[in-house]
Amino acid sequence: MDKLNILVFGAGAIGAYIGGALALSGNRVVFIEQPRAVSELQERGLVLDLTVDRGRWTMDNSSSAVYRPSSVEFVSSLEESLARGPFDVAIFALKSFDTAAALEGMKPFAGQLPPLLCLSNGVDNEPALEAVLGADKVIAGTVTSSVGRRAVGDIVLERKRGVGLVSAHPLSDRLSAALTEAGLNAQTFSRPADMKWSKMLTNLPANATAAILNMTAAEVFAHPGLFRLEMGMLREALAVMRALDVRVVDLPGVPVRALALGTKLPEFIARPLMKKAVGGGRGGKMPSFHIDLHSGRGRSEVEWLNGAVVRYGKKVGVPTPINQVLTETLLTLTRGELPLTEFSRQPEKLLVLIGRG
Repeated sequence: MDKLNILVFGAGAIGAYIGGALALSGNRVVFIEQPRAVSELQERGLVLDLTVDRGRWTMDNSSSAVYRPSSVEFVSSLEESLARGPFDVAIFALKSFDTAAALEGMKPFAGQLPPLLCLSNGVDNEPALEAVLGADKVIAGTVTSSVGRRAVGDIVLERKRGVGLVSAHPLSDRLSAALTEAGLNAQTFSRPADMKWSKMLTNLPANATAAILNMTAAEVFAHPGLFRLEMGMLREALAVMRALDVRVVDLPGVPVRALALGTKLPEFIARPLMKKAVGGGRGGKMPSFHIDLHSGRGRSEVEWLNGAVVRYGKKVGVPTPINQVLTETLLTLTRGELPLTEFSRQPEKLLVLIGRG
């Protein structure tokens, strides 16, 4: 198969993992990052710890699960990166709160950019990208593998699952083949909204609640009142999806339909299953909203996840009170309007606020 020239926006956990894996399989990859990060990446290079992906390093006859892709470059501006083109495809894997700033930087170069595979969480990034680049240049996608970052360019694969992308774009088949050849387990979907909303559904459980309360996912699901709150939050999201005619679909390595089914089961059956599926799947690792909240950056993706459920719920006339309170409460904490200790390990206080105490 012909190799690709790939531009990657951001060398965070997801961008570095996907771009690095594509580089390992022989594709040429150029990363755009902040100047400070570029200096570190140029000095140390990219490191991928793929210990959990035993199939890869056994197949490679490697004695080590740590890889250092060589066919990667790092630049600090879009103008500089485009001078190293042309590119077949770009990969967009930024946090949703960084999308608007990235788009401002893209506008002067929109005509020079290749089609872009959007792997960011949430359901609002593709429409925003299409408004600047055109619908023909945006490929909806998602990542279900769990990836961590120890330091700039030091990436660890925590759980391998896969990558999803829409099937309708002219580049989809070639890109899917390249991702699969890179060991990324690609799967195509005919309805992008089904894929993106289903992924968002998996991002919601024990995320906002765990961040607000400073509790692990397992602790959230072990608490009867919080379990019922989480089920109510998911039922709101599913009601919005039904009103939008969006279907729940299974994603690579993630049985999303089983998650949706769990909201219909009796509590005595659903609670241990959800505790194991969500809490056990994350182990002791805190969810992304908690990490963002305690990073001190004053930004949270809750606006693009629980907040999206609220916004679309208003459009279709579906009430979403739990998602609204979770969104507003976490944003208040994120902006520093309340101390992080306000709800820390006080589930009853949050339940009273939501009206379930």
